[in-house]
Amino acid sequence: MSVLIKNGRVVTPSEDFTGDIFAEGEVISLIGNNLNVNADTVIDATGKLVMPGGIDPHVHLDMPFMGTFSSDNYETGTAAALHGGTTMVIDFVLQTQGKSLFSALDEWRGRSDGNAHCDYSFHMAVTDFNENTKKEIRPMVLNEGITSFKTFMAYKGALMIDDRQMIGLMKEVKENNAMVTVHATNGDMIDYLIAEHRTLGKLSPLYHYLSQPEITEAEAAGRFVDMAFHTGVDSYIVHLTCEGALNQVRRAALRDQKVHVETCIQYLLLDASLYENESEGAKWVMSPPLRQKKDQRALWGGIEQGIVEVVATDHCPFLWEQKLMGKEDFSKIPNGHPAIENRMELLFSEGVAKGRMSVNKFVEVTSTNPAKIFGMFPKKGSLGIGSDADIVIIDPEARHTISAKTHHMNVDYSAYEGWEVTGKVTTVLSRGKIAVNDGVLTVPKGHGNFVKRSVS
Repeated sequence: MSVLIKNGRVVTPSEDFTGDIFAEGEVISLIGNNLNVNADTVIDATGKLVMPGGIDPHVHLDMPFMGTFSSDNYETGTAAALHGGTTMVIDFVLQTQGKSLFSALDEWRGRSDGNAHCDYSFHMAVTDFNENTKKEIRPMVLNEGITSFKTFMAYKGALMIDDRQMIGLMKEVKENNAMVTVHATNGDMIDYLIAEHRTLGKLSPLYHYLSQPEITEAEAAGRFVDMAFHTGVDSYIVHLTCEGALNQVRRAALRDQKVHVETCIQYLLLDASLYENESEGAKWVMSPPLRQKKDQRALWGGIEQGIVEVVATDHCPFLWEQKLMGKEDFSKIPNGHPAIENRMELLFSEGVAKGRMSVNKFVEVTSTNPAKIFGMFPKKGSLGIGSDADIVIIDPEARHTISAKTHHMNVDYSAYEGWEVTGKVTTVLSRGKIAVNDGVLTVPKGHGNFVKRSVS
């Protein structure tokens, strides 16, 4: 199988030119102008953008949570990802407290193997760090290619670890040249505020937001940054949402400490006023919650300054019926919202088309940076010779409207219903195969491979 993409505007973080790309088998073999080669398929990309396929390093597929599972499994979630121009995802394996990391990995592989349409990898979420867990870190890195270890500073009693465990994990991960990532919010303070609001009968979705004020994230981010500085471990904050937490990263930079930062598309576009809608506010219940307009401005600025390096989704969808588990009590609403299909087009429309970011920066935060940070570059996130032919073609002028009636995610509402978007994914290649063309998925489940990652 060979594919020739002709006359496209080829964009990477550092380049922007009109040219051709030739993919043979699973990789890119030629890049140039007016390439004279025989190809099984020729795509005329005149007037369109040709970019590395998107990488979403923060998704939760078929994830157990609050007695139910996220509604997108590996088949539906990765199909939706491809429709939206994302050709690689990284999911989170969640250790069960009292059990091993490898038992959790086996459980997740039982859901993922043979079911994914696009390539994928795993982060390992450590929820019970002890002497046995410590011994699993090295083989997880060296043998399994899982090089990032997620920690939770919230969700007490289920996922949260204390600072003693955090320090121990950081030191072991540092020994193996791997990375610690964090959900940085103050779980004890949040639990106190949740209990207080419930006692007072304040049970609407608005109180999910009010139970997690900005200070709970800023404090935890600062504490995590300080522990990472002490241990010297490579560190990454997932789904950073607010100005206060971003300032903790800026503070760290004054002592020449590098902390990788991810935000998510929802925190750039949506705000906490949505929680005032009691009948539908549950759609946007996620943790951390949506913030204020001033936090959106801070995050856009952080992207421009290079402090915020990745825009992901934290895709964790639940059907409306599942969300209604908490119709009488916000603390029982499953946390998460659907976005895996919308990230690339929304960010292009609100970022590039509206002049908030360059098209080069768009490629950087949606693809190349995640590939570099998580040990996949230049195999992924690149349009270089020998790189996987994961390629997305976007029509920058096409206008369309986001709706649950037309999306491919397995969820019966859209967090962006009626949102008018400029820029549409028209064609997607996954490892050299045309995976989506004009809205039609053309690769079967099982096409997606697990990607082993390397350490920095």
